Amino acid sequence: MNAPERVLTTINHEEPDRVPAFESAFTNNTIMRHYGIDPSEERGYKASYEFSRRVGIDLVLSIVSLFPRKFLKEKGTFIDEYGRIMKFEPTEDGTQILAYHGGHFKNFEDYESWEQPDPHWNVRMRNFEAGREVQKKLNDEVFSIPATGSLMECTWEGFGLETFSRIMARPKQAKKVFDDRGKFTLEMVKILAENDAQIVLLWDDYGFKNGLFMSPLNYRKYVFPWIKQICDAAHKRDCKILLHSDGDLMLIFEDIIKCGVDALNPIESTTANPEYDIFKLNEKYGDKLTFVGNLSPIMLAMGEISEIENYAKRLIREVAPGGGYIFSSGHSINPAVTLDRFEAMQNVKRKYGNYPIKVPN
Repeated sequence: MNAPERVLTTINHEEPDRVPAFESAFTNNTIMRHYGIDPSEERGYKASYEFSRRVGIDLVLSIVSLFPRKFLKEKGTFIDEYGRIMKFEPTEDGTQILAYHGGHFKNFEDYESWEQPDPHWNVRMRNFEAGREVQKKLNDEVFSIPATGSLMECTWEGFGLETFSRIMARPKQAKKVFDDRGKFTLEMVKILAENDAQIVLLWDDYGFKNGLFMSPLNYRKYVFPWIKQICDAAHKRDCKILLHSDGDLMLIFEDIIKCGVDALNPIESTTANPEYDIFKLNEKYGDKLTFVGNLSPIMLAMGEISEIENYAKRLIREVAPGGGYIFSSGHSINPAVTLDRFEAMQNVKRKYGNYPIKVPN
């Protein structure tokens, strides 16, 4: 099987040739250099996709939103099209981390004066097509899918939590902002699906390790009606929706499924809620949702090799049979992840990830 076939078979809850792999972000130059890739030579997607091919990561991303709108005086700092202040910060090995530095909007009036992102801006489709072209050059050994900002994460980060909380106290203002984000994302997904995108990833963190950013009632009022429309529009055009959301999502987990989300990443294993556990969730919802991720980045940075191997084997043994699981970390591969631990993770997938799944206890 090639990578698109492998991933789509899995999301359809059928068994491909092997368990597919994914990382929502890969910011670790040390590991990239180990695989013979010089990150400084990245132009477009060629280097990062080639790296993924060499590792055996099937699912890769092209970016169709979150673009810079205004560059600031401080080097590497900009305001993106959602009003988020972002800054590139180098680490010891030269990896550039894009970090959030607060919201540009100080009040609702600031927001209203901001030009809204245009889903029809031609740069978005150029990026999407660029990813597909590199995929073709790599003989479909990777599967390039577009990723866009969605409703919750982009909304609060444009304001910052304090200002966002004040906006939420004014329902008309809150509805306006969420509707703006929903209309953009819905149109963006329609455009992509009409141009044969088979999966679209939505960046949309709903929570943190101790719970949700806002009450479940507010998600049901402002966010999920749009996510349902987005999923319906995608499915009408034979496209799947992969939702990326960090945090403990237990209180809204069934809402996410009811919206029609096809796959969920990363199922964080380090939340404070012992019930937010991929193995328990898989037993209850495994026939309704594809799980993507879960191997703790803390473990990948500081854990024992045997601990990583045992947990990775358990993921494949318990979640992968029957399809419906994509192997990945529980967030991303950041600069703290060491090469030996990353290789331990990948070697388990290489050794035990072939179907039919046969992983020893």
